[in-house]
Amino acid sequence: MENFEPKENRELLAGEQRDNNPQSPIPNPPSPIPKTQLLLYLIPIIGFFPSLWTLYRGQGSREQLAISRLSITLALIWLLGYLLLASGAATSDFLTLRLFILNSFLTSGYFLVSVWLILRLIQGKSGRLPGFSTLAERVLGKYLS
Repeated sequence: MENFEPKENRELLAGEQRDNNPQSPIPNPPSPIPKTQLLLYLIPIIGFFPSLWTLYRGQGSREQLAISRLSITLALIWLLGYLLLASGAATSDFLTLRLFILNSFLTSGYFLVSVWLILRLIQGKSGRLPGFSTLAERVLGKYLS
């Protein structure tokens, strides 16, 4: 049965490593970032804390730092909007219901954007948002990196 297997497979199974391209510039390519770690950063509300820790340490790949900045930016924008709308609803007699509805739309939007970004990362696409990623780079890149 061994004769039906290609010779290269038998050599690799026997433990012999062959280098097809001896002039490759990178002998051992860097290991890719685990997707689970990037997905953890994008979990709504919970992902804020590992993202903050990653930026605080300043260690991580460029992709990890970018996703961390985006996650923190989204969470802070949601929190600021949530608090402003809730306090407006608490102090207003006429706009209370409307502000609570806007608050629920803001929260739903934050969760949907986070889930959409998670799905994009699972598919292997970029985890960037056009306006928010540049804002995150500008603001948080200055203070936390």
